[in-house]
Amino acid sequence: MTARNRVAFPLASAIALLASPLVAQDRAPMSAQDLVTMPRLGAPSVDPSGRMAVYSVTTTDPETYERSSTLYMRSLADMDAAPVALDLTGGDARFGGDGWLYYLHDDQVWRTRIGLDGSVSETSQVTDLPRAVNGFQVARDGSQLAIWTDVARSCTDLSCDDSAKTYEPGPGTGLLFEGDGGFIRHWDSWETPGTYSRVFVVPLEGGRQAGAASPVDGAIGAGGPSGDTPTAPFGGSEDVAFAPNGQGLYFTARESGQTEPYSTNLDIWFSDFSGNAPTNLTDANEALDALPTPSPDGQYLAYVAMERPTYEADRQVVMLRDLRTGVVTPLTKDFDRSFGSLAWTPDSRWIVATAQDVLDTPAFRIDPRTREVVRLDLMAGNEAHIGNVVPLDGGGLVFTRDSIGAPAEMYLARNWDQAAPLTDIAMSLMGHLTPVSVERFSFTGAGGDTVWGQITKPDGVSGQLPAILYVHGGPQGSFNDGWSSRWNPRVVASQGYAVISVDFHGSTGYGQAFTDAINRDWGGKPLEDLQKGLAAALQFDTQIDGSRACAMGASYGGYMMNWIAGNWPDRFDCLVQHDGLFDMRSFYFTTEELWFPRWDFGGGYLENPEAYEKWNPVNHVDEWQTPMLVITGMKDFRVPYTQGIASFTALQEKHIPSQLLVFPDENHWVLKPKNSLQWHNTVFAWLDRWLKPEE
Repeated sequence: MTARNRVAFPLASAIALLASPLVAQDRAPMSAQDLVTMPRLGAPSVDPSGRMAVYSVTTTDPETYERSSTLYMRSLADMDAAPVALDLTGGDARFGGDGWLYYLHDDQVWRTRIGLDGSVSETSQVTDLPRAVNGFQVARDGSQLAIWTDVARSCTDLSCDDSAKTYEPGPGTGLLFEGDGGFIRHWDSWETPGTYSRVFVVPLEGGRQAGAASPVDGAIGAGGPSGDTPTAPFGGSEDVAFAPNGQGLYFTARESGQTEPYSTNLDIWFSDFSGNAPTNLTDANEALDALPTPSPDGQYLAYVAMERPTYEADRQVVMLRDLRTGVVTPLTKDFDRSFGSLAWTPDSRWIVATAQDVLDTPAFRIDPRTREVVRLDLMAGNEAHIGNVVPLDGGGLVFTRDSIGAPAEMYLARNWDQAAPLTDIAMSLMGHLTPVSVERFSFTGAGGDTVWGQITKPDGVSGQLPAILYVHGGPQGSFNDGWSSRWNPRVVASQGYAVISVDFHGSTGYGQAFTDAINRDWGGKPLEDLQKGLAAALQFDTQIDGSRACAMGASYGGYMMNWIAGNWPDRFDCLVQHDGLFDMRSFYFTTEELWFPRWDFGGGYLENPEAYEKWNPVNHVDEWQTPMLVITGMKDFRVPYTQGIASFTALQEKHIPSQLLVFPDENHWVLKPKNSLQWHNTVFAWLDRWLKPEE
């Protein structure tokens, strides 16, 4: 075993405690209540002058668990200025190029003036549409809005009456789907055939709607897309962008229909508002194209593209389209990282992008002329997770940064240099909780490759700590150095455990070959990495008591709990399996995004049953002996809840100590505050039962 970078990374909140008399013994361990009620920072929007940023803070009532959001303004010129709460009721706020702040209120778009003192003036309603506005973008000159809402594809205007549309024929409540209709359900919702999230452009005069909204996808059957924009289920405003001159709109869409559950082919379209069908700018690429980002001078369109169709975890390469000639140039083809966000500097000189890179998600500066990619050093210590980057003039950047140690705060960097904090959303609150240390380590994993992991444990605690092996989902993902409101290493460690996470083969941030290595090998190299990684962590940190150990994971991590139960059955005192795949055959025929298993297992079950059965946990149930807590959500259509029921039934029939926690109102994730609290308390009680029986 080799170890690297044995450094304890202190909490960001420690900054706020340098002058405080508090010591670790005076602080309480972080609880599930703390996690659920911790304030949450939203993405910042910066005004065109670069003088101020507006952002939301979401708080949770500690008794009712109701959530509410407040908008704040923070000066960027005065680093000592305090944020000012804005006298506004609404959300999804962003500055237009005209200097007005636009925001959603009562399902419509409003706008207002924000003073440098935080004053609010000239507030007025912008749109008066017959449907709820789900999101919007503003043209730079304020002459029009792009809004999106759910409406039938056959509708040419928002006043179209599709309220009587049903899953015909009636009169009962049955849902009737055609065999060539595509998705029947997606993520956590049943589909309504023919209805999509669609983008309409609304003309404005003097900040008011000045005409009917026009669809950018054109008339049905004219050649435009028939699918969701923003793309379902996770797309947002990054899927829609006005041309800088306001004379067109770029948007991302995926074609619906029979092939949709099998396809990752997102395309970027351009509408010139002529009323004709939009143009598919990326029709030649049958894999993903996304994040349309035009340069402020209107000369280029940057976007990301994958190369391999039907593979959702392929590398996202930054592409550059010359809008005058149509020539497309890959900018990061020789840089082996996958970029997940794009932003131009105001002078159109640089592209600032983020990508996972060995446990961090730093920002990179890309030169569109030379294709040079430079990793920016914006934070002292590790970058951790940087997001929501807004470039300013002169190499300035506003961004958010979070880590395992603390939730997101907003920062300002000048001249491409290291940043200073702009907010204290949760920093001081975290400073009153017992700190944790985070150590990174590496070891030689499967095939002789270097594999990285992290250990999170209470700081300054003496005595041996039981081990918790965290296994991330995806499987093409990472338990990188970032904050999570769900699978949070810090809150688990605060219960008196050492949390060990290993970025096994298949993880992201280590190059595409490492990510691809899990293909058709779900229970092979990843399990070997986890076994070697746990051993390496125990050697690396002798405070961890390997004789007391549990493992836990969700999605693919839940699959691995089921796989471990049959293929590493004598190692752990307990397992926590959340939304885990139990029977690969039934999973294939009941999940919704079929491109995923088809890529990872070399085709569908009927085409390649041997691959599915080779890595099928149900085939090893005869070896199960480890107590298991099973958790599932009944609105989870990615890994249907019956997978959890099946694993629980197997545990019962084998008389293995077990529990089943079912959330009727949750999907693949647990998002509601009270449910999150119940999830954590149930998990903590299960871990304590097997690792701290004397207590």
